[in-house]
Amino acid sequence: MSTLAYAAADSLTMLRRNLRHALRYPAMTLSVAIMPVMMLLLFNYAFGGALGAGISAAPTGGGEYIDYVAPGIILMAATAGAVMTAVGVCVDMTEGIVNRFRTMSISRAAFLTGHVVGSVVQTLIAVALVIGVALAIGFRPNASPVEWIAAIGLLTLLILALTWLSAGMGLVAKTPESASNAPLPLTFLPFLGSAIVPTDSMPAGLRWFAEYQPFTPVIETLRGLLMGTGIGTSGYAAVAWCTGLALVGYLWARAAFARPAQR
Repeated sequence: MSTLAYAAADSLTMLRRNLRHALRYPAMTLSVAIMPVMMLLLFNYAFGGALGAGISAAPTGGGEYIDYVAPGIILMAATAGAVMTAVGVCVDMTEGIVNRFRTMSISRAAFLTGHVVGSVVQTLIAVALVIGVALAIGFRPNASPVEWIAAIGLLTLLILALTWLSAGMGLVAKTPESASNAPLPLTFLPFLGSAIVPTDSMPAGLRWFAEYQPFTPVIETLRGLLMGTGIGTSGYAAVAWCTGLALVGYLWARAAFARPAQR
């Protein structure tokens, strides 16, 4: 068996380990979906009237605020999985199981690969739950099957990028508590984009930040795909941001895992 085949087999073993943990303790996966669902209900029912009135011509091509805000909340569900990854990696590092893995004849890449792939699967399940709730309360996307596939592909790429970044955070964190706090800026950054309101309605300085931060082109691309409207150049920017973040996160996590832990 080749080295690549051994690495793949070891990674699959680590993936099964993490998925079994997820099945045994489903609260973490549910917590990833609960917060976006609560925000979706809050913004739609509590603030939807006021915010929707300010969006006279939403980019979705319709006047319903739920059709504007749902893609942004779906993206927030994708970012929420970062906390789960950081905590899971940090717990393994602090409990000493990684030191045992280092003494075993397994691929050194398997530990991180298993965590990342497992977290991507769990986060996609949470995203599906949020989409289901959005559809139940009135979200009506106009996407074709091809556009749905593209939207899911973009979400998966974003989740992969954020998972690698949060894995690096979990590796350098000293405690699970600090690991849970490190990815929080990633989960709230979409608020400073076009997730809740258009960037045109923001003050000049905040508008500039919102238009050029990573999540805005992803939100606009996702919204355009789901609602069947044009995405312009935001699709290229979204893929570029996600790919760049994934590469940075991978290199950071790999370098952090290669260093001996100082705990």
